[in-house]
Amino acid sequence: MAAAATEQAKRAEAAAADWLRWDRNPKTIEIVKQIVAKGNSEELQRCFGSRMEFGTAGLRAAMGAGTSQMNDLTIIQTTQGFCRYLEKSCNDLKKKGVVIGFDARAHPSSGGSSKRFARLAATTFISQGVPVYLFSSIVPTPFVPYTVTHLKLSAGIMVTASHNPKQDNGYKVYWGNGTQIISPHDKGIAQAIEENLEPWPQAWEDSVVEKNPLLHDPFPSINKDYFKDIQRHCFYRDLNKETKLKFVHTSVHGVGHEFVQSAFKAFDFSPPFAVPEQKEPDPEFPTVKYPNPEEGKGVLTLSFALAEKVGAQIVVANDPDADRLAVAEKQESGEWKVFSGNELGALLGWWIFTCWKNQNPDPGAVKDIYMLSSTVSSKILRAIALKEGFHFEETLTGFKWMGNRAKQLGDQGKSVLFAFEESIGYMCSPVVLDKDGVSAAVITAEMATLLATKNLSLSQQLKAVYNEYGCHTTKASYFICYDQKTIKGLFERLRHYDGKDTYPKTCGRFSVSGIRDLTTGYDSNQPDKKAVLPTSKSSQMITFTFSNGGVATMRTSGTEPKIKYYAELCAPPGNSDFEKLKKELDELVSAIEKYFFEPEKNKLQAKPE
Repeated sequence: MAAAATEQAKRAEAAAADWLRWDRNPKTIEIVKQIVAKGNSEELQRCFGSRMEFGTAGLRAAMGAGTSQMNDLTIIQTTQGFCRYLEKSCNDLKKKGVVIGFDARAHPSSGGSSKRFARLAATTFISQGVPVYLFSSIVPTPFVPYTVTHLKLSAGIMVTASHNPKQDNGYKVYWGNGTQIISPHDKGIAQAIEENLEPWPQAWEDSVVEKNPLLHDPFPSINKDYFKDIQRHCFYRDLNKETKLKFVHTSVHGVGHEFVQSAFKAFDFSPPFAVPEQKEPDPEFPTVKYPNPEEGKGVLTLSFALAEKVGAQIVVANDPDADRLAVAEKQESGEWKVFSGNELGALLGWWIFTCWKNQNPDPGAVKDIYMLSSTVSSKILRAIALKEGFHFEETLTGFKWMGNRAKQLGDQGKSVLFAFEESIGYMCSPVVLDKDGVSAAVITAEMATLLATKNLSLSQQLKAVYNEYGCHTTKASYFICYDQKTIKGLFERLRHYDGKDTYPKTCGRFSVSGIRDLTTGYDSNQPDKKAVLPTSKSSQMITFTFSNGGVATMRTSGTEPKIKYYAELCAPPGNSDFEKLKKELDELVSAIEKYFFEPEKNKLQAKPE
């Protein structure tokens, strides 16, 4: 044990020595010099004990000094590895080039910011003769995959930490097909990073990008073409012009304001009322505890206040990089209802299919139509597909899977109308093969506008969808746990519940009828007991099916210290006793928390209210 600790300390010291040779950022150099001078072994271990892992989501970590954090040097090292991997994988990299976008995050104490990281990444590629389309200003994340497809580029990078806390940043990578990377690209890139840690001769000379013929600014053309392209989803222009409905929009101190205004304009709406305290990008996120609209009403307090003031019925909210969307509606009682990701997924799925059907009266056309959702999201699209005759497919969690599947289907001449994930991510247009909170915001506004002409609210239409296709009630939450050993132990206990290799047969009063374990590849419902969806040993994920029709998935998060769960109860069409169904689901969730998570024993922190 002591020998291992000494070995670890030596490795961290060696990494810090390399760092001081290679780093040129005065702030991070000073931080590391101080750590070394003070002999602060704990801090040395924290900053240099490990390297950020490059996965399919790219990188996501706090900004600061050292190999375990996001900073100038780790960005250069990552980009060098990515560049070498692309040179091997793409014959025409030097003809096509890459696009790089960034959000408004900044970390003054370490001198890091998304803009600075994007510029250093551009410098790396240009130094190797690769054309770079570097946005001159902040953009929403969906602009990067859109640009890859639109300009037929080799790859894309978005520097963003989405809705993470303010100290974090990230490096998100798109392949030449316009979708997030999937395995084995992540492993190939990670290996190439390890082989290219020493900065190349021009790595720090970011002045090389000035007036360089290889540098292009895609902002003016993309900022026009994207809004032209999403207009193919605008079907009620005249109603949009005339509507008395008012909308409030918040970008939660992120990048979304200007782009959602443009989207509303593209659909001929009056501009939505912007929450003044939150419309300018601000890396401090001063008005919210978490800059994540998924957290619900707390993030939307200022939006509700503005809506009351201007008489708006609907609030649309983006997360800071504008790839997610939350929607709230004022009810007759005066209360605000924040739709869950699954509820908005049900509404948008119904709306997008209805619009498609109106445009395509030929009954045979439906055979080439698809919708997708991830395995932890509501099965409402499956119910709509069964009744309407289109195809529904389920993928693993994450838009990387839905985007790649949508691309495959598109290449086969099929049409993916819509894909969604319960964590408020929606792909409403095939022009972006990823979640897009900008197009989703304006498409939601048009749906609300048409419904208003029939004196229907979004909430009333949601009930109608559930009446027609069957009631689906869902509940999702998480526990916080920083100890990987505890997390592994919790899942291993479920795999050996009643002795070796036996999963639970009951959970409190609920009996378990099926198990799918996508960590081990076991599926009790398949004849050969092998799961159909891809499996991954590096993440934990078990789905339980219950005799009462309930389905619950427990899984670890790839980017946060959370163990998440998702539960759903589905009733057949016509069974509209929603309250009874909800009560049954609440009881099932309580049993899962008590018997499967064991929060007291495992010292898990509940989701903060």
